[in-house]
Parts: sequence; C-alpha cells; structure tokens
Amino acid sequence: MAVEPPATSWAFPPVDTADEHGVVGIGADLEPGTILAAYRHALFPMPVQSGGPTAWWSPDPRGIIPIDRLRVSRSLQRSVRRFDIRVDTAFAAVVDACADPRRPHAWISTDIAAAYLRLHELGWAHSVEAWSQESGALAGGLYGVAIGGLFAGESMFHHETDASKAALVALVGMLAADGEPDRLLDVQWLTPHLESLGAVEIARPVYLRRLGRALALDLPAAFRG
Repeated sequence: MAVEPPATSWAFPPVDTADEHGVVGIGADLEPGTILAAYRHALFPMPVQSGGPTAWWSPDPRGIIPIDRLRVSRSLQRSVRRFDIRVDTAFAAVVDACADPRRPHAWISTDIAAAYLRLHELGWAHSVEAWSQESGALAGGLYGVAIGGLFAGESMFHHETDASKAALVALVGMLAADGEPDRLLDVQWLTPHLESLGAVEIARPVYLRRLGRALALDLPAAFRG
C-alpha cells in the first residue's frame, strides 16, 4: 500500500501557461509530495538541460501508449520469451542503468534518481524488469510512477536486444489485465521508437480529461504491494 507523503508547499501554475516547449515553471523541490502533486496536475520533472535546474513540463501534444494498441511484432513476440519479468525486485539498479551518463541525451541526475528512490520506498514508483533466462542478469527494464490508473513512464534501458521492449509489453499487460479502459500509460513525448510500438500524441485538453478518469481508478494489481 502506497504511503501518502506530506503535501507539497508549492503551488504549480496552470498547465495552459506552459511555454512553447511545455515548461510551466522552474525550481521548487523534489520532495515526494511535490512530485506526486505534479503528476496529478499533468506535470513531470526534468531538467531543461543536463545538469541544469529542475523544470516542470506539460507538453502539448502529449505522448501516450493506448494499452489496447501496443504493436508487438512477431520477432518481438519471440524475444519476449527469452526474459523473465519481475516487478520491483531491482528498482535502484533500473534507475542507475537509465541514468548511465554514457547514454545519449542522459538527463537523470543523482537528485532525480534519489527522488524516485524515495517515491519507490513509499510505494509510488515501480520498476518492471526483464531478466535474461540465459545468464540470469538484469537485461533491461523501465520505471515510472503509478497513481490510480495512471502509469507515468520515466525511462527505460536495455543491455540485451529487445529487453526494454519485453518490459514494456509486460507493463501493458499488467495495465490491461482487468479490462479497465480508462487506464493511462503516459510516455511524455512521442519518439520514433515509441511510435513504432504504438505510441500516439493527444492534445493537452484530451490528456487532462483522460488523466482525471485514470486518477479515479484503483491501482493495477501488479503495483498494490
């Protein structure tokens, strides 16, 4: 059961005040209550540039993956069978791998990583991990924040081909397990990689309506602890 942290002392501006890049404001803190309030208001934290101050983003349009439209190719179906999927058994290791500064466009600072570890300890942030059946090693995974029917994906990594995709396939299966159509998988921005897997863009007003419905739901069973 997730533990609600103390409420944030910060007030976020309305998301429709975001600039052309989607930035609503810069500053505040990374306390659990602040981050959760942000997600509940359609925002998420990320530096404007690596090593810079934390900005609070609400892109328009917003990238999501409809849980009934994930594209799983035949080759990916075969790859998925090479991995064992686990939830929350190596959260810190997943975040560390996602934060590897050698990765292109690395943005996860030590402060960001520590903030999501605190959220994980409170039961709000989760990892979905793909473990190699051949070597037994952590081969890939993803992490994000689950609030009601929202799963806000933050980052993913792989050390073996298709390992992060296998984790994503598993995550979508967890979100779809109860047949609830209002669950929301937020991926922030549409990238060619995510688009190839079925991600789409929706306008901010549409996202806000979907977010409201999703937050009213119970957590998926996989993340109830």
